[in-house]
Amino acid sequence: MRTYANLHIALEQMRVRTLRQIRGSPPPPGDTSKTDPPRVLVLGPDHSGKTSVCKLLANYAVRAGQGWSPFLVNVDPSEGGWATPGAVSVAPVYGPIPTASPANPLGTAASTAPMSLASNALLPLVYWYGHAETKRNPLLMDRLIRNLGENISDRFELDPEGRASGLIVDTPSSFASGPSSNDHRHRLIKACIDAFKINVIVVVGHEKLNVEMQRAYGSLLTVVKIPKSGGVVEVDPSYRERVVSYQLHSYMYGQVIKPPSGITNGSLGGESLSDLVLSPSSTVINFGDLQIYRIGSETMAPSDALPVGATRTVSEMQPVAVDPASPGSGLLNAVLALMSPQNPDENERYDEEILDLTVVGILVVTHIDMVKRKLTVLAPNRGSLSGKSAIVGTFEWQDQ
Repeated sequence: MRTYANLHIALEQMRVRTLRQIRGSPPPPGDTSKTDPPRVLVLGPDHSGKTSVCKLLANYAVRAGQGWSPFLVNVDPSEGGWATPGAVSVAPVYGPIPTASPANPLGTAASTAPMSLASNALLPLVYWYGHAETKRNPLLMDRLIRNLGENISDRFELDPEGRASGLIVDTPSSFASGPSSNDHRHRLIKACIDAFKINVIVVVGHEKLNVEMQRAYGSLLTVVKIPKSGGVVEVDPSYRERVVSYQLHSYMYGQVIKPPSGITNGSLGGESLSDLVLSPSSTVINFGDLQIYRIGSETMAPSDALPVGATRTVSEMQPVAVDPASPGSGLLNAVLALMSPQNPDENERYDEEILDLTVVGILVVTHIDMVKRKLTVLAPNRGSLSGKSAIVGTFEWQDQ
């Protein structure tokens, strides 16, 4: 914890110097330090506590009493951030992030649970990747990372003082380890550095990765190695599957928190525990009401596995329409990301526009009626889906 606290103090000094420059205050005599806000990329292997480090640094910043609101970026699709697994997202943090449940590892979004706590009034910006592993479609992940970076840059231009708070990027373990011939992780690390204008790389408990980052980026930015927490534990794949199911259940039904024994009317932050439960809506729609796409082919082989001279008939970035009437559609129990409306101006349309749309909600297909050509979808609230589009990935969930 001493190392983490020292790292926070260094980041705090960067914030103060940046805010001083924005407000036009003169620097102390002899101070020639750079005045860039902290833009931190946290890397580390599996079971190293990267997410905990990110939350710790964000909580230290908002508790400093200086009005900081750092942006917390999650590019780990297996975790999902403030949405569900399969998503990458970013949100400004205004209050300490609670860690009461694995269902909400980075706090609760305002759209998920009606809570009065500031930490649960987060309004994230979400893009849909759709898979747990970044190697499944690294080109798509690269594009989504750059989309997040562009949105953050636009936000910082509108709020110069907010820019001084900086940002913290949580990454998947695949960024830290893999075969030396697997270059996709290097490309994604470079994409994060470029998109978020990273100036500090924090390596958690991995000497080889630290040397690798020092060699590649040590002359361009600051690379810091910190030890992993002694409280880190390894989790098995079956536990991860249960957590994914729990996260999807909590997204649909809210956070069900049981009060301790002996307490009949518990509360959390002034809210009754019963108010944290949502009532999802099961809606029957026609096949044509919702346009469903899959990015690339579901069984697409890696590029280096193709025969010599062979080319793909479907690119990794091409949206492919999915016909629910097809026996092999794979839509039953599939998790769908409902996308925001496309640009109404037909002159500004482009083939891959759907890849750059943000997520407005998550749906689950619970039943397919081939005879009547209807889908039954589960959503957190009721609303019309007619004319909207959605993207399906590889996540599935059954309501139990």
